Amino acid sequence: MKRWYWAFLGLLCSPWVSASQSSYSQDIQPIFTQKCVACHACYDSPCQLNLGSGEGLERGAHKEPIYNGRRKASQQTTRLFVDAHKSETWREKGFFDVLGKDQAQAALLAQMLALGRQQPFAPNSRLPDDLAIGLARKDQCPQPREFAQYAQNNPHSGMPYGVTGLTNAEHASIEQWLQAGAQIDWQPWTANAVEQQQIEQWESFLNAPGARESIVSRWLFEHLFIAHMHFSGGEPAHFFRLVRSRTPMGEPVKEIATRRPNDDPGISMYYRMVPVADVIVHKTHITYAMSPAKLEHVKLLFLSDNWRADKVPGYGAFSRSNPFETFAMIPAQARYQFMLDDAEYFLRSFIRGPVCRGQIATDVIRDHFWTFFQDPQHDLYLTDPDYRRTVTPFLAVPGQFDDIRNLLKIWGRYKDKRNAYEDVRRQHYSHAERPDWSHIWSGNDQALLSVFRQHDSASVRKGLIGDVPQTMWLMDFPLLERTYYQLVVNFDVFGSVSHQAQTRLYFDLIRNGSEVNFLRLMPRDIRYDLLNDWYQKSGQIKLWLDYTEIDDKTKSALGLPKRNSMRVFAKRALQRFDGLNARPDPINRCRSAHCYREGLSPEAAAVEHSLARLGSRPAAGFKVIDYLPEASMLRIELSDGQREVYSLLRNRAHSNVAFMLGESLRYQSGLDTLTVYPEVLSSYPNFIFNIKAAEVARFVRAMEQVKDEAAFRKIVEHWGIRRTHPQFWQYFHDLSEHIREREPLEAGVLDMNRYENL
Repeated sequence: MKRWYWAFLGLLCSPWVSASQSSYSQDIQPIFTQKCVACHACYDSPCQLNLGSGEGLERGAHKEPIYNGRRKASQQTTRLFVDAHKSETWREKGFFDVLGKDQAQAALLAQMLALGRQQPFAPNSRLPDDLAIGLARKDQCPQPREFAQYAQNNPHSGMPYGVTGLTNAEHASIEQWLQAGAQIDWQPWTANAVEQQQIEQWESFLNAPGARESIVSRWLFEHLFIAHMHFSGGEPAHFFRLVRSRTPMGEPVKEIATRRPNDDPGISMYYRMVPVADVIVHKTHITYAMSPAKLEHVKLLFLSDNWRADKVPGYGAFSRSNPFETFAMIPAQARYQFMLDDAEYFLRSFIRGPVCRGQIATDVIRDHFWTFFQDPQHDLYLTDPDYRRTVTPFLAVPGQFDDIRNLLKIWGRYKDKRNAYEDVRRQHYSHAERPDWSHIWSGNDQALLSVFRQHDSASVRKGLIGDVPQTMWLMDFPLLERTYYQLVVNFDVFGSVSHQAQTRLYFDLIRNGSEVNFLRLMPRDIRYDLLNDWYQKSGQIKLWLDYTEIDDKTKSALGLPKRNSMRVFAKRALQRFDGLNARPDPINRCRSAHCYREGLSPEAAAVEHSLARLGSRPAAGFKVIDYLPEASMLRIELSDGQREVYSLLRNRAHSNVAFMLGESLRYQSGLDTLTVYPEVLSSYPNFIFNIKAAEVARFVRAMEQVKDEAAFRKIVEHWGIRRTHPQFWQYFHDLSEHIREREPLEAGVLDMNRYENL
C-alpha cells in the first residue's frame, strides 16, 4: 500500500476526479486520514468502524462496543488484521456493510456524510448543548435499513460528527468513488533492502532451535508484541509488528490469532515480522528501535552465560499468571536489563496504551509523578538467589479467570500473595546496605521518566518534567515486570468486568509498592508522614486494610533534611542526573528571573517567560484552572512565520487514589495545578488556543483575571479553536506535524474523541 502517512497534511482540498480516475489509495484514504481517523481508529472507534485502512472500511460497523464495564463474560475478539480477513467472516461476527456492497440501497457511509452536510454549524460556534460529544456519548450505530429513523431523530449526528466537515471537493470524491463500486485498490508496501536484511536476521535469531533459544524468544515476543518496530536505516514511515505465524521464513505470514500473546498457539509456530498496514495513530504508536547493534546486544545479554533450560514452559493459566516462575531459567539480570534499556517503551506500554481508553488503570495513579528505577546491582531479586527463590511464588498476578462470582475470592488470594512478598522484601532489605544515590539506575536517558494522567489516558516522557510532584515511584524488576504482565500481556480489552476489576485492584498494589520503595530514600523519621499525606482520609482505610507496613527502620544514606525532603531530593536529583534529564524545565521550575529555555530568540524567550506565570500555581488562587480541560494545546505564532506548541496540562489533586470508585469524593479541586511544556504531551488534545506571540502576555493576564465562566468564555471566543472553526483540521493536524518535526518516528494522527465544546 502506498504510504499516505504524512501526505494528508497537504490535502486540505482534494481535487475532484471522475469516477473512472478515482483511486481509493490516492484520493479516498487521504480524506479519511484527514477528517475521520482522528475518531475512527483503535478499539474506541465509534461503532467499531475503523477508517485507517481499506480492511477497516470493508469490515464495516458493529453495534456492540468494545468498552463495556458491565459485561459479565468476555466477548468475542474483533481485532482488525487478526481475527478475520474477509468481509464474509466479519459479517458472521456481526459487522455490517457501510459501502453499499451488501444491499441495493445507498451506502451507509454516503448517507452519514450527506446528513453531516445538511445542517452545518456557524463558524467557530459552540455545539448545541444537547449534542453529546466525548466518551460518555452512547453510539447508536444504525444499520442501513435503520438510517431514515436515525436521521430524523438525530439531525446533527451526521459525519464527521460534531466537527467541521468535508469540503465540497472531498465529498464529491467520496460520493463518486462509492457510486463507482467503492473498489479498494491497494498493494502492501514492502520492506526496503536494509529493513529486509535486518528482519531476516531477527527472524533467524528468534526461530533458532534449542530449548534456551526457544524460551528467550518467547520472553522477547511477549515483551515486544505491541511494539511498532523501526529498523535503523529504514524508511521513516515503515514500522513492523512481531507476530506468531503458522508459516516459516520465506513464506507469506499467517498470523495466529490468540486472545492473549501468551496463550497456547496450538500448533507449531514461527516468530515473524509484518508491516503495520494501517494509518499510524499516535495513541497506539509505541515505538521500539531495532538495529544490528541491538540484535548483538540481545544475544550477548541472554545467551552469553552458560545457563541451562531443562524444559520449555507451557501456556496454562499458571504460566500466564507468574512470568517469574515461567521464565525462571533466563537470568533475571538479562530480563531486567533488557527492560531498563528501553524503559520509556515499557512504561508507555502500560501507562499510555494501546487500549485507547484506560480509566480502568489510570484512575489508580496520580495526575503527575516522576519514576525512577532501582539499579540492578542493588536489586536483591537479581543479586540474591535465595531471596529470589523465596519470593518468586508470591509474584503471580490475577486476571486469568473472569467469573464474577469468584472476584472477591480471587482478589483476596492475590492480595495475600503480594503482601506476603512485601513482608519478605521489607525484612531482607532492612538487612541490606543503606540506600544511596547509587541505588537509582542512571544507565541512559530513559532512567528518569515523567508521567501525566489526563482522566482516562496518560502519557510518558523522558526527563523530569513539571514542578516537584507529590509522589514519586522507584520501580525494581519485580514491580516493572508484574506491571507489564498485568496491564499489557495479560490484559484483555474484551474481558469481563471481573477481569477488569482484578486488573485495577492489583495495579493499586503496584502503585503502592512503587511509592513504598521510594520512601526508603527519604529520612526514616518522616516516611509515615509522607505516606499519610499520600493516603489522606479514606486512604487510611486502605493503609490498614490492604497494604503492609513500610520500612521505617533502615536509614537512608542520601543525607536529606527532614523538612522539604521531597523538594531537596528533587533538586539534588536534577543536579546529579543533569546529563540524563533530556528535557530541562525552567518554565515550571523557574528559580530565577529567566523562566525560559536556553538558545531561544528574544521573542520566543518572552513567550516562555510569560507562560511560566501559568505553571505550578494552585487553583485555590487561580480560578481559571476550574474551567480548563485536562490537556489544552497553546499554538504560538511567531513573527517570523514559525510557530511553537505548548501543552497546558491540568494536574488534578486527590486526597488519595486508592479506590476504584468515588474519585469525585476524593477530588481536591483547590490544589489543582497546571504544567506548561513546549511539546505535545498527550495523544488526546482537549482544546487548542491559537495565539500570536505578541498577544501571549495579554492571554496570560486574561487567564489570571478569570473569576467566572463568562470571563473564561471570552478567552475561548478570542483565541480558541472550536470544533466548528473553518480551519479546525489544519490546526489540529499541525500538532502532529509539530511532533514529526522534532521526533519523526513518534508522530501519528492524534485523537479528537476528547476534544471539548468550550
